[in-house]
Amino acid sequence: MIAFALALAAAAAPHQDTAALDKVVAGFTGRPIGEDGGARAAIDSRLRLKQCPTVALSWRTDAHDAVVVSCAGPEWRVFVPIRKPAQSPGIAVASAAAAAPVAAEKIIKRGDPLMIEAGSDGFSITREGVAMADATEGQRLMVRVDGSKMPVQAIAMAPGRATLPGWVE
Repeated sequence: MIAFALALAAAAAPHQDTAALDKVVAGFTGRPIGEDGGARAAIDSRLRLKQCPTVALSWRTDAHDAVVVSCAGPEWRVFVPIRKPAQSPGIAVASAAAAAPVAAEKIIKRGDPLMIEAGSDGFSITREGVAMADATEGQRLMVRVDGSKMPVQAIAMAPGRATLPGWVE
């Protein structure tokens, strides 16, 4: 009876529950959010993904640096970065202490025009868009793409330049 009620609630919800996706990712990795081997952070609750009856999970690469959460119908996918363990306690403390005073410089500011690029050998595509948030190099941000209703997730590469997740140079 409870499972039936949960299924009805999920079917009635217009968007996928990102907290439920976080739990699925934690189950896939075997680690909770924020721990080594687990997701670096929770999936952004502002994402408005269409409800998916069955999500698929896979590692993005053999390096296990991100989990790909995808849905075949309706079609969408989200890349969840994984927190990598420190190599040794001494190195972790030293690198954290060295990194603490230096704040990463924002290379993209909210409202900046961007060129989103993706490609590989023999293939490339570009789209113009507008940054919806500030970002440092390598950080993910949402980009409003010209002519599209939904924003896309991109990774900041340089001022005015971003790439799609999975297409990093």
